[in-house]
Amino acid sequence: MIAHDSPTDVTADATTTDATTDATYARAGFGAPVRRGVRPALVVVDLTRGFTEPAFPTGADLTEVVTATGALVEAAHRARVPVIWTAIVYTPAEAEGHTVTWLEKAPGMRALAEGSEAVRLDPRLPSRPEDPLIVKKGASAFFGTSLAASLTALGADTVLVCGATTSGCVRATAVDAVQFGYPVLVPRACVGDRARGPHDAALFDIQAKYGDVIGQDDALAYLRHPDRPHTHRPQEEPCPTRPHHRVS
Repeated sequence: MIAHDSPTDVTADATTTDATTDATYARAGFGAPVRRGVRPALVVVDLTRGFTEPAFPTGADLTEVVTATGALVEAAHRARVPVIWTAIVYTPAEAEGHTVTWLEKAPGMRALAEGSEAVRLDPRLPSRPEDPLIVKKGASAFFGTSLAASLTALGADTVLVCGATTSGCVRATAVDAVQFGYPVLVPRACVGDRARGPHDAALFDIQAKYGDVIGQDDALAYLRHPDRPHTHRPQEEPCPTRPHHRVS
């Protein structure tokens, strides 16, 4: 936590303009476009019913995210680009006990118990039996899982990250992906969160430091022809303001 000496410091922070922020990051040398490879893999993070449907305590209406991600998955399948799914799933001992420290901070996640409807992939998504499904216990899809080994075995050289939530598991996965040496692309239309502020902040942070936040058309074109040059157009799609849209 950042401590402020007085309320006037907070007020001054609040008046900082987007232009000033962009200039600050540009001067620091952040925000350069990533190098795109020719063997991408699509990693879909935690688009399970417990996150994509508002009827679940941990969920929100991510219908537009599901639709946009489904289009990318179908394009990836047609282009024979690997699609890897992840899901947070806890055993009864983990969900009800004290062995997962994260659940002490976020007890609502205890509902993501194995065998429950909350941990099923959203049925609107076009998953295939041959698509790997990685079960995880933490935010990053890499932490404590076989994802890095799977990407190596598949020969992937670039990772597109979709899913939920933007400020949690998507951002954590993007950070770990670049630390494992993979250029990262995050299609803006294919990630969602429970609130606008965390979503926007996470996308800003990813774009500045860890990967390229790209539009849906750019992502589709890249999946169809990863060997062709692509012009990066960061964050080209407007961010909706109503919570039931992509930011939920």
